[in-house]
Amino acid sequence: MSPLSPLSPILVATDFSTPARHAVQRAARVAHETTAALKLLHVLPGDVLGLLREWLGTDNATESQLLEQGRQQLLQLAQEVGSARHVRQIEISAKAGPIVREILAEAQCSAAGLLVLGARGAGFLRRLAVGTTSERLLRRTLTPLLVVRQTPHEPYRRALVAVDFSPWSAQALALARQVAPHAQLVLLTVFQVPFEDKLRFAGVDAETVEQYRLQSRARAEQELHALAERAGLRPGQWTSCVLEGDASLRIVEQEQEQDCDLVVLGKHGRSLTEDLLLGSVTKHVLAEGGADLLVSTAHAGQDQPTAGEQDA
Repeated sequence: MSPLSPLSPILVATDFSTPARHAVQRAARVAHETTAALKLLHVLPGDVLGLLREWLGTDNATESQLLEQGRQQLLQLAQEVGSARHVRQIEISAKAGPIVREILAEAQCSAAGLLVLGARGAGFLRRLAVGTTSERLLRRTLTPLLVVRQTPHEPYRRALVAVDFSPWSAQALALARQVAPHAQLVLLTVFQVPFEDKLRFAGVDAETVEQYRLQSRARAEQELHALAERAGLRPGQWTSCVLEGDASLRIVEQEQEQDCDLVVLGKHGRSLTEDLLLGSVTKHVLAEGGADLLVSTAHAGQDQPTAGEQDA
């Protein structure tokens, strides 16, 4: 599969832990494949600064020393990944302050096309990956987010793209093709028989319910092939997977069964108020899945965010 148009700059936040280094390495691979620029960001957390000021006073030099240390580590990391992954353009930024605010501000200032984080970290990235800080970041970011869980030994081989035919599905598929331009795509959709329990309770016979099930599956298959056709996918570039059941369970199940190293979700579902990042589906995939997770934050036809929207 040939790459699509290059991503805007890729922003990766690091605390220099091993999982964060994996995120940097993956971001560098994507930057090389898409010819995107790469920016490395380190944030000295605001709560740490507060403690330092409380202990040492506001006129101490520790804060500037820590920031300089962060810049030196970023420079070394930039040299390492630039040489290993042949990334031509790498910038660095060391900041201090509230973590989520600084990451969002940097993503907006850089007009980043992708934000990359490690799934776990030794410092602030651990708090980003689990708990309320993660939910705040995911809720507020308008930048697509890649959570790296695996050591990136090679480009993405096989990507599971979960779709529900909402306006977000086409954009999630397009993003998957940008971030993983050489991967075989598995397009997964999960259906359920509408009101099956209520139908049975109302006395609808099993044969009729089974007919509804067959119709639901056929409709899902038809929509899946139509989505792939609109995206310009050729038969050899993708395979279909239509299953019945709970979406969160099926995504993790198929990630493992299909041997995928990347899972791609849209931020929203069919309902504008249904935010998968704050609901059971993404939480389950983050908790139980083993592949990297890519979350698309835009839907088909959506304009690019203007200045100030990201912090709204």
